Amino acid sequence: MGPDIDSSSKSTVPLYMTLHEARNGLREGRFTSRELTKAHLDRISAVDDRVRAFISVTSNEALKMADCADNALREGTAGSLTGIPIAIKDIITTAGIPTTCGSRMLENFTPVEDAFVVQRLRDAGVVIIGK
Repeated sequence: MGPDIDSSSKSTVPLYMTLHEARNGLREGRFTSRELTKAHLDRISAVDDRVRAFISVTSNEALKMADCADNALREGTAGSLTGIPIAIKDIITTAGIPTTCGSRMLENFTPVEDAFVVQRLRDAGVVIIGK
């Protein structure tokens, strides 16, 4: 288990697994993308006030993306990354999500287009949980 886990932030979905383990868990139906995403969002909520790893968290959008991923998994149309929650570095533009580059000068900048890498990740079905 990872460091400093509060009992209030524990989930039935393991948070500390490799991408391969998460992908297999989704494919085998041990948990859904929504459950996996919610577990990560709950963890962020529980500790980010102390560690300050996230500039923005996209909870509502992430859960919608997770639901779409779960549909793709059920229908058998999922790619290898479908349903995996990820965070995007805040220097990479993401449509509809503020991209500040950690700067106050850009604190109100919300791009209208994704960077190529973000579009490829979205096309692969990942769930963006924040930046």
